[in-house]
Amino acid sequence: MRPDATPLLTDLLKAVSRSFYLTLRVLPAAVRPQIGLAYLLARATDTIADTELVPVAERLRALDELRAHILGHRRAPVALGNLAAAQPERAGGGSNAERVLLERIDEIVALLESFSPDDQKHIREVLATITGGQELDLQRFGAAGTESIVALRNDAELDDYTYRVAGCVGEFWTKMCCAHLFTNTGLDEAALLRDGVRFGKGLQLVNILRDLPRDLRQGRCYLPVERLQRVSLAPRDLLEAGNHARLRPVYDELLDLAQAHLAAGWDYTNRLPRSAARVRLACAWPILIGVKTLTQLRKENPLDATRRVKVNRTAVRQILMATLLRYPFRGAWTGLFDRMQSE
Repeated sequence: MRPDATPLLTDLLKAVSRSFYLTLRVLPAAVRPQIGLAYLLARATDTIADTELVPVAERLRALDELRAHILGHRRAPVALGNLAAAQPERAGGGSNAERVLLERIDEIVALLESFSPDDQKHIREVLATITGGQELDLQRFGAAGTESIVALRNDAELDDYTYRVAGCVGEFWTKMCCAHLFTNTGLDEAALLRDGVRFGKGLQLVNILRDLPRDLRQGRCYLPVERLQRVSLAPRDLLEAGNHARLRPVYDELLDLAQAHLAAGWDYTNRLPRSAARVRLACAWPILIGVKTLTQLRKENPLDATRRVKVNRTAVRQILMATLLRYPFRGAWTGLFDRMQSE
């Protein structure tokens, strides 16, 4: 790793990754830089896609150029000046991390050359999938708004979306760990890859269900129309908090699906060698926080835009402490998933 890479993969990564940095920091050094770089690149493409002050056509063009740069199809620098300038100032006049991220994107892409050909291949593959999903999202929802809500049509589109955004990340994570940490361990890599995908899909589905009111007010409905039609609802009806009782059967089915995906992620975590404590902890934390979030969502009105369910910092610290204290005790550790469901 180049010496000048350290600030990008530590200071800048911490500034833009927020909660994910906690997970990243606990990972073994053998995979931390590769996963950290992939996160930085994905965060840059996500920032481009989400910069609403810039027209959709310009965002799509920038996304395409950056993807070509990441995949090695383009050598010329990517001009992201307009997008960087459109990032809001941080309170107090401080530097905006997303702006710095876009301003330094060519340096970040150049770090790919620091890794082995296989690592570069895996990083480029996951970024190709992620950016393809972001492009599809922009094309699908680019003209959406409160007055013209666009919804996914069916479960296949929802499954494809959760794979492109997060399932592919679980796949990438697994490939990196198997290549660098779990060689000659006898692990069933095919089963790990399958459940790694479900792990990622589960985390994304939690986000979708938690952020439903906010997404609706941006014209985005990730709940499939086919499911809504079964309970005689249209996407626009979900703007009314009073329709929560009619939505509840559909919403609960999706909560159950997210729970099942996270359960697969928990099985994935516990199939890893017990000696791989760092990787197991890095997997366990988002899973258990996700389960805790689902438990809270089951008690709330999912259409209430005045409340946003979030596991608070105290609860997060309690989860972290519980994993550390129970890790030496197999039964206490494996019971953590069920415990989060019942609390």
